[in-house]
Order: sequence, then C-alpha cells, then structure tokens
Amino acid sequence: MTTFRNATIALAAVLFASAAMAAPAFAEARNIVLVHGALVDGSGWRGVYDILKRDGYHVSIVQQPLTGLDQDVAATKRVLERQDGDTVLVGHSYGGTIITAAGDDPKVKALVYVAALQPEKGETTGGLVQSMPSPSNDIKPTPDGFLFLDPAKFAADFGADLPKDQVEFMANAQMPVAVAAFTAPVPVASWHDKPSYGIVARNDMTLSPDLQRSMYKRSGAKVTEIAGSHALYISQAEAVAKVIEEAAKAVK
Repeated sequence: MTTFRNATIALAAVLFASAAMAAPAFAEARNIVLVHGALVDGSGWRGVYDILKRDGYHVSIVQQPLTGLDQDVAATKRVLERQDGDTVLVGHSYGGTIITAAGDDPKVKALVYVAALQPEKGETTGGLVQSMPSPSNDIKPTPDGFLFLDPAKFAADFGADLPKDQVEFMANAQMPVAVAAFTAPVPVASWHDKPSYGIVARNDMTLSPDLQRSMYKRSGAKVTEIAGSHALYISQAEAVAKVIEEAAKAVK
C-alpha cells in the first residue's frame, strides 16, 4: 500500500510539473489598453494587438473621438472600467497626452509612451510640440477648428516606412483632431505615480525625437529607441509589443 501511495504521489508530482510547464507564464498585468493618436483610428494597432493576444494578454483598443481632451480621456476611462484587474495603458503620439490624464485610474499600473507626448500637469499638447518643433510642418487647420495633415505629405511625414498602398489609404482616411484637444491643459500627470516606458522613434518627422527624449528623461521613463517613423507602432509592431510586454511583466 505504501509503495502504491508513493507511486501515486510521484505521478501526481510529474503531472503537476508538466502542467506548470505547459501553462503560459502570465504577467501580473494581463490587461493591455491601447490608445491611438491624432489623425488616425485604433486600427493601426492591429499588428501589436495580434502579437499581444498571441502571447496571452487581454487587449482592448480605445476609439476616442479626437474632439477634445476631456472627451478623449472619458473614452479611455470607459474602456478602463471594463478591465478586470491590473492594466498597462499604452498611448501613441497625442495618445500619450490622453494616457497621462487617464492613467490616474487605480487599475493602471504602468504607462507606455510610443513616439508620444508625455506632458506635465498644466502643459498642453500644442505647447509641447511648439517647444521643440517637428522636422515637418504640414498640418493644416479647417475653418471649424480641426486639424488635418496634408494627404500629399502624409507618407513622408507620418509613415515613411509603411507600404505605399497602406499609407495612402491612411492619408485619405484621416480622423481630424480638434484644435481644442491640443490647447487643453493636462489636469494630472499620472506618470509621477506610475512607472513609465518611452519609445523614441528615431526617424520621426511628426514629433521631434529630441522632444520625445526630453520628456522621457524628465519623467524617468525607461527608454527604448527604435529606428522607425512616427508610425513605428505599425511598421515595428514586434519591437513595440516587446516593450509593452516588458512593462506588463514588471508589474508587481
């Protein structure tokens, strides 16, 4: 009987060890929320989304209206409310301003800035951009207070490393952003209380790479530099997803 019991215990131990080896090693933060920037919608995150889903994360994408900072933050918090547990909040471009304000949600445990603005409390998107102008200046206002990027310049300015057909479609499917969104002061800078990660797009023609470096240095973010355009979240999806997963795995 003792021999049988010992064999049973040994078999159970082997099965348990095998199950543990087969199970995916989930991070503490299994929820990822992705926030797009100005002029585009959330579909650009598809490559990053697919990678994170493959690796076992629960991924949600915010489709904010770009009509004002308050509305965009509210749209982000609406998605955060649906998360079950610890969450990494990710923003591209103007999306960085949004996650800076929305990141005070207690579910948010880390912030990832992808070629993004990272403002201090009271700063504005427009003020930061003007403090260190981008290499290009092809964004034009509409009579009713929105901003477009000249479609003829979209590829060179926004996504020089994207396939021609894809970037041409994006140029003609722009989501205009309200000027008011760029002039609204940020009510809170959540990066003071949450760890942050910053990705610098070295070949960015839309948001100055030096401005990205400056903001990330000020916040004490862990910085990764990637050769890519402002649209590197599309063109370099694997590298961007790697940083997001690093942030998720560091959550305790």
